[in-house]
Amino acid sequence: MDWTDPGKMPLKRECLVLLVLSWVSSLRAQDENRVMFSLGTFQNVSVPVNGTVQAVVSRIPADVSFLTLQFHTHHRNVTLSYTPIPLYGFSVTAADAGLLSTLTLSQTTVSWFLKTPDGSSAAGVGVILPYTSTDPVPGACNQEFPLEIDPNIYLQYNLFETTITFAPANIGYGRGESPPACDVDMGSSTRWRLVYELYQYFLPEGDLSEQSLISSLERAANVQNVQDNSRKVVSLSSHDRTQFSFSSLPGQGVIFSVIVRDPVLNTSASYIPVHTYACSFNSTLDGCSDLELFCMGFCFMAFIFFVLITRTTALEYDIRLALTALMGVVGGVAMVMSWWRFGSVMVCVLVVGLILGFLISSIAFFTPLGDLPIFHNDVVFWVVFACIMVFVPLFFIRWPREGNIFTCGVVGAYAVVLAVNAYTYTSLSYITLDVLKRLLNHNFSRAFISVPLQDIDFIMITVWVVLGVLGIVMQLYREKSRPFFPPSPYVMWKQERERRKTNVLDPSHHKPSLSARILGRIHQLTQRTEPAGETTPLLL
Repeated sequence: MDWTDPGKMPLKRECLVLLVLSWVSSLRAQDENRVMFSLGTFQNVSVPVNGTVQAVVSRIPADVSFLTLQFHTHHRNVTLSYTPIPLYGFSVTAADAGLLSTLTLSQTTVSWFLKTPDGSSAAGVGVILPYTSTDPVPGACNQEFPLEIDPNIYLQYNLFETTITFAPANIGYGRGESPPACDVDMGSSTRWRLVYELYQYFLPEGDLSEQSLISSLERAANVQNVQDNSRKVVSLSSHDRTQFSFSSLPGQGVIFSVIVRDPVLNTSASYIPVHTYACSFNSTLDGCSDLELFCMGFCFMAFIFFVLITRTTALEYDIRLALTALMGVVGGVAMVMSWWRFGSVMVCVLVVGLILGFLISSIAFFTPLGDLPIFHNDVVFWVVFACIMVFVPLFFIRWPREGNIFTCGVVGAYAVVLAVNAYTYTSLSYITLDVLKRLLNHNFSRAFISVPLQDIDFIMITVWVVLGVLGIVMQLYREKSRPFFPPSPYVMWKQERERRKTNVLDPSHHKPSLSARILGRIHQLTQRTEPAGETTPLLL
């Protein structure tokens, strides 16, 4: 084609415009899939459908020896990789993923790659943190996970406990230097001098929003923020096991952070923080959106039966729940009948006292007392728990009416707290749930169970106290002129029947019994009356 022909000049210009537009579009597409980071600054990142995003940081100072990139999403897994195509040992997939890159002598730019494992879109926030040669290297002595240097915290949860695990760190080293050996020597110049600190950061109760999570992660991303905003749970040496368990709190957001310190150089570094709600946003099974004597008997029997069938059978949760409700009804009816038929006061007093003792003992171990190392031993825990639980009914023997009223007030008010928990989250429900978890799970004894009290908890404590006091006062006022314990209706009826048999002056003594009256009435309704015919008076 002759481009010098004047008649073809418009065609030439159109082709040039198309080429320029195509070039600009390709550059724009590359820019859209490439995100520039600044050290220590959070950056919002969106991963497109079936796409890969390149995270790049440049102008790295010469005193920086290694970098960590951490990327967090609300609940979707994202694959973070050193290479454009994720490879085993060079990538990690999680909702809280991180990679550590050591630097060469002249290196000023580092890049990583992000994509979703299923090709869907995802959005999250990332940050790149710099560390010097004196800072310890998180996960540099990893011997358990695929990455050679793994700064991640691995989290697993179930109904009972949440477990976190992380790889040991190594002491720091400069650019271009060989890393110190991990397990050749255990002297003060090796990684065995390092100390680890575990922290918890609790999100606002009942807040499952992504915005709340992102703002909270910004308060728990680096060493200084973790120290200022999180609660220190435990410190351990390099000789301790790097695995810990906590009580699962479904619906309560928690961020776990680990800081490794070098006490000789007074330096520190942070592992990649990890978060959990102890529930699933994609599953309905563990989803996140989610009469005095009779009641006492119901609670007592249902609790025991639920523990038994959970520990001895593999039935589905819905079936266990239905059977528990059924046995709770049986227990409630049995307790009512024991009083109605036999007038057994001691049985009622014993059951009611044990329920109050269970609640008081649960409250005691819900405090920081329950996290003392001595109570991580099952034998010590259950002996102390049982002693407190059994000690309470002893007072009920002397004051059965007052004890029953006090129990109904306290336990009934706590039932209101549990009912409110079905609609809005409150930590007070774990007063009894933590004990149930320990009964059902052998490994729960090592879990840390303390949780923070937030505004809704203080409100519910106030409601609990007010309802309990009002209920106790009203019952004491109503029952002050009545017998100390309601008499058995069956015993009263039996005594009344004996009185009617022996007292001939009682008009009811000359009346047929109830069964005789019923049979007579049936006889009248079913038997036809014969005509009387003509009658004449008797002549005397």
